[in-house]
Amino acid sequence: MIESISHLTFVVRDLERTATFLRELFDAREMYDSGRRTFSLSPEKFFLIGGVWVAIMQGEPLAERSYNHIAFKIAENNFDDYKQRVVRLGLEIKPGRERIEGEARSLYFYDYDNHLFELHTGTLDERLASYRRR
Repeated sequence: MIESISHLTFVVRDLERTATFLRELFDAREMYDSGRRTFSLSPEKFFLIGGVWVAIMQGEPLAERSYNHIAFKIAENNFDDYKQRVVRLGLEIKPGRERIEGEARSLYFYDYDNHLFELHTGTLDERLASYRRR
């Protein structure tokens, strides 16, 4: 039986640049840096973001962008603060999809290696309730 998500891994060109991105945007806490010792395929760093283990590994980034993404839950009253963080880091904000009334807000943006992230103010229950009202 699946218990939960264990971790997320992103392959990135520049570990230090991405580490700064994770710390400044998500308040990520660095838990591990392989340095020259590589137990995996390449140098890597581990972080905790909201209790989620996020790994970054050095390598060639995604060649293409897609809508595949990871969404982190944020409080509605923090939306503007996080948007400013994204802007300060010089990240490309992607236009969001059309929303229906009652659906939460989302901010979509690409990191330096073509990974799409979303900051989302809602929950699954709230989204399903808004769909039922339609």
